[in-house]
Amino acid sequence: MLNKFYVQEHVKNALIEDIGFGDITTENLAGENDFLSAELNTRDDGVLCGCEVFKTVFKSLCDDVKIKFYFKDGDKIHKGDKIADISGSAKCLLMGERTALNYIQRMSGIATETRKYQDAISPYKAKIVDTRKTTPNFRAFEKYSVKVGGGALHRFNLSDCAMIKDNHIKLAGSITDAVMKLRTNLSHAHKIEVECDTLEQVKEAVAVRADIIMLDNMSLENMKEAVKIIDNKAIVEASGNVRLETVNKIASTGVDIISSSAIVAKAPTLDLALDM
Repeated sequence: MLNKFYVQEHVKNALIEDIGFGDITTENLAGENDFLSAELNTRDDGVLCGCEVFKTVFKSLCDDVKIKFYFKDGDKIHKGDKIADISGSAKCLLMGERTALNYIQRMSGIATETRKYQDAISPYKAKIVDTRKTTPNFRAFEKYSVKVGGGALHRFNLSDCAMIKDNHIKLAGSITDAVMKLRTNLSHAHKIEVECDTLEQVKEAVAVRADIIMLDNMSLENMKEAVKIIDNKAIVEASGNVRLETVNKIASTGVDIISSSAIVAKAPTLDLALDM
């Protein structure tokens, strides 16, 4: 998912943003022959994510920085674990420290939150997936983190899948009219998803052969009934009011997918530190 050229370009822009016209503190204190060693340590339990991005930050500043990781993306880490050893130019380590930590802390936080949700719905068949409620220009990193945390992925952008929401239904006149118009114009490779608020809408979406039917903010009783109505004729997605406390009961209704913005938008960063 995270192609090397994409990560390098993203990191380059992040460093330009942070360093600006120069690190006036480090460049006036550190000489060319000053070197530092550091440990990347965790002060939280969680799921590690973003190792290669972390490396890319320092490698973008100095080719000869040495970084040795003792864990990999997807590994569970525990408070007090040493995650990596880093050594190299003092200028490089000090200038890259915050940007590298920003990436790996944010990505590990999302992976950790996703793992909590996916673990909470065991042993049901449902999968936790993300949404498009992501940080602008950081979506690929956030989606990668969801995947590392054990979740699955919803559409990457508006061109991936046709998703008919309530406002689209108002615009088209009905679910049937919206689906039929889309089916006339879409590529055979695109699926059509319909957001449904009521069981009547679910019946209409089934009748018009939608590929995915989203049950939006439905009660548990209505979700169970919707699953019966759909009867494996479409993928069933549940959305709305998805929290760690509610996700297990939602999974118990028999839905295939549970989409949640919380695994990204409300994920706290994992407390990692670079101790020099």
